[in-house]
Amino acid sequence: MTKCEFFMDEDRITGFSVSGHSGYAESGQDIVCAAISAVVTMAEATINDICGAKAKVRVKDADARITLTLPASCDEEETVQAVLAGMMLTLCNMRDDYPDYIEVLEV
Repeated sequence: MTKCEFFMDEDRITGFSVSGHSGYAESGQDIVCAAISAVVTMAEATINDICGAKAKVRVKDADARITLTLPASCDEEETVQAVLAGMMLTLCNMRDDYPDYIEVLEV
């Protein structure tokens, strides 16, 4: 199962961590894992490369984990929050469709 955690500070999403493999299908055939990877990649690229938020990104291949942490404030805060809220909504919709393969938490 893939675990998606969104870090919250009151109403502000301060980052996320996505870890594990969904287990929906064999590696290379897993549409759930592929979809999650696409959502995460799009969010990180938009936050850092388009918005210039300078979020800290850590990847741990051994744990199949990516963690993104926002700075205390960013110039494009409203846009960054919209991207993260859209990411969370997309992953929640995927969880509703594939409840045995993806978990979404606010922590």
